[in-house]
Amino acid sequence: MRLSADLLAFQARIGHQFRQPALLARAVTHSSISSPTRPDNQRLEFLGDRVLGLVMSEALLHADKAASEGQLAPRFNALVRKETCAEVAREIGLGDVLKLGRSEMLSGGRRKDALLGDALEAVIAAVYLDAGFEAAKALVLGLWGNRIGAVETDARDPKTSLQEWAQARAMPPPSYIELGRDGPDHQPQFTVQVRLENGAAETARAGTKRAAEQAAARALLSRMEQTND
Repeated sequence: MRLSADLLAFQARIGHQFRQPALLARAVTHSSISSPTRPDNQRLEFLGDRVLGLVMSEALLHADKAASEGQLAPRFNALVRKETCAEVAREIGLGDVLKLGRSEMLSGGRRKDALLGDALEAVIAAVYLDAGFEAAKALVLGLWGNRIGAVETDARDPKTSLQEWAQARAMPPPSYIELGRDGPDHQPQFTVQVRLENGAAETARAGTKRAAEQAAARALLSRMEQTND
C-alpha cells in the first residue's frame, strides 16, 4: 500500500521509513474507525508496551549501574507511564495523523493522553515488526531523548511520596477532594485539593483528575519538607 501524505511526513519525523507501510497505517487506526478490512491498533499497542518496557529497563540499567531495584522501578514507571508517552506523542505530532471515528474526533480524541499513549506504543510495535528490536530501540531512545538521563533520582508518584511522609509521622493518609470541573467535555479541567490531618493543604488544577491530584500532592510535599528543614 501507499502511505498518505500526512503519514509520509510523520514517517520522516520519526526517522523510520517503513518497508511494510501497512504496519504504520494500522498503528494510527483507532478502534472507533476500524472494520474487518481496516484493523485497529490495539494488538500493536499490546506489543509496543512490552517493547517500550524492555528498552527502558535496559537503558536505565546502563545509565546507573549502581542503582537498586527500588530506585530503578519508580524511574521506569515515570518514563513509561501514559502521560509521558502522550507527551512524546504530542512532540512528534502523532495526534494529527490518527485515524479516528467521528464521535472520537468530536470528543477531542486527538488530545487525549490515553489515546495518544496507546497510539505511540502501537507505532513502536510497528517499527519493531517492520525492522526488528534494534530499530525499535533506536526509535524509543531517540524520541525519549534526555528524559532517560534526567529522570528524577526518586521518581516515585508524588501521591505515594506524600502518603509515606504522612505515615512516617503517624498521620492517616492524605485526603483528596475534587473542588470543581469545568471546560468543554473534550478538554475538561479539574481542580483538586489535598489535605493532611494537621490541616495543611494545597490545591492544583490539571486536565485530568489524576494529574491534578499529583500536582497538589507534589506542592504539599514540597511545602512540608521545606517547613521541616
